[in-house]
Amino acid sequence: MKITRISVWRMTLPLIETYALSGGRLTFEQLDTSFVRVDTDEGLSGWGEACPWGHTYLPAHGPGVRAGLEILAPALIGLDPRALDRVNRVMDVTLPGHLYVKSALDIACWDILGQASGLPLWKLLGGADANPVAVNSSIPTSTPEQMIALIRAASAKGYRTHSAKIGGADISADIARIEALSAALPANEKITFDVNRAWTPGVAVQVLNSVSARDWIEQPCETLEQCAHVAVRVRNPIMLDECLHGFQDHLNAWKLGAGEGVKVKPNRVGGLTKARQIRDFGVSVGWQMHIEDVGGSAMADTAAIHLASSTPDANRLASWLCHYHLAVDPVPGQGARNIDGFATPPSTPGLGVRPDETLLGEPCACYEVRQ
Repeated sequence: MKITRISVWRMTLPLIETYALSGGRLTFEQLDTSFVRVDTDEGLSGWGEACPWGHTYLPAHGPGVRAGLEILAPALIGLDPRALDRVNRVMDVTLPGHLYVKSALDIACWDILGQASGLPLWKLLGGADANPVAVNSSIPTSTPEQMIALIRAASAKGYRTHSAKIGGADISADIARIEALSAALPANEKITFDVNRAWTPGVAVQVLNSVSARDWIEQPCETLEQCAHVAVRVRNPIMLDECLHGFQDHLNAWKLGAGEGVKVKPNRVGGLTKARQIRDFGVSVGWQMHIEDVGGSAMADTAAIHLASSTPDANRLASWLCHYHLAVDPVPGQGARNIDGFATPPSTPGLGVRPDETLLGEPCACYEVRQ
């Protein structure tokens, strides 16, 4: 089997509401996503999606995905998409770094491997069953009263785990948010306070040693070293996110004892092949992990849910689903959706999601065998 064509579509995904994080320092109104279809000489086609969360959240942006695909796609023509390690080696030689560009291509090749083998991705990724994955809400930065109201609305939709966005220069405001939200949370629900790297180490230590809440604190500071500095000076468990990109970052985090858990996001780390390596390392060192993607439609969410579903219960925390924040649905009715607080991956061969190409329109680029 050989790759004969790679097609790319660009789509704007407007958010239902403006989203604020990092204490309101960062706001988002729409996402720029890229869909990729990989065609083969045996009639199988695989789909993937790469969707950075805007251009201020990570060193990644939508136009950068498509610029990188212009370099990578021609190098993959003629390769066997089922040979995932070789596909990734070729991508890494052709374009070092830029992992977020490679994710859609890697996931599309996994989709083809699943179809060719007749197996869903959760089984190829090590799962015995299509285990339902708990999903968590995402609560933007606001006043304590408004954030509590959003948590209650999410609870009514089945969410039992919540991610509350905090962080900013006003120390007293963050202390008030943490204490109010923890006190208002029902006994059967959990919360993580996501700082999105907004604090300096001094502020992080001051805030966390001033609160009685002992909930997870996510990415308190900008760098891995700063988060490690905080981790040994506070009693809250630390979850790492934005400071982790490749496998080496995760290895360094473990060596530094920088946290008790991590977020594993296929788009950020280069796709399912590398996300699986990181997931397996996390299991081996005893981390707990939120496995979800950076952004995108239910297609991107579903790829991450396949990996989360195949992760041992003891290491798997809840997963966020971006598509519930979107005003459009390019894959209507498909993929992993929230059903009473849980999302279950499809059991059809491969990824189990196909976009409605009438919604995508014409591709913005096609790369194929030269005649």
